[in-house]
Amino acid sequence: MTERYPISLSVNGKVYEATVPGRLTLADFLRSELTLTGTHIGCEHGVCGACTVLLNEEPVRACLMFAVQANGQSIITIEGLTPDGGLSSLQKRFCEHHALQCGFCTPGMIVVAESYLRKGGRADPHAIRKAISGNLCRCTGYLPIVDAIADEAVLRGQS
Repeated sequence: MTERYPISLSVNGKVYEATVPGRLTLADFLRSELTLTGTHIGCEHGVCGACTVLLNEEPVRACLMFAVQANGQSIITIEGLTPDGGLSSLQKRFCEHHALQCGFCTPGMIVVAESYLRKGGRADPHAIRKAISGNLCRCTGYLPIVDAIADEAVLRGQS
């Protein structure tokens, strides 16, 4: 029999309480229990970055973390970065620069980019490439992604 543990965590500003199996990943909890399917599950080894969320404002791989480890923590998913009825400014830059194709990596990429920008990241292509280096994209070749993030940095006055 699988042991279950009570957890309480804030996800996108709302507190959730649940009883979960000890080995349930945070990614599976977000997707299955909370139906927040923007957190994509790719490699399940922490390599691709598709499952990236913000844990207390720091990007983490939700596939490498158990839900019980998030007990008492604050999580922000791609849904939490998307305003009701529209796209965030960063998401609009991704669209304008054609920085997404299949879209699989996009949520994790935007979460990492948002973290970079919130920390004062500048429109420096080298620094942006370093910031997103843990997220894989098989479609775009990264140039439009870097351009979108740099454009957003300029719009935020962080050039």
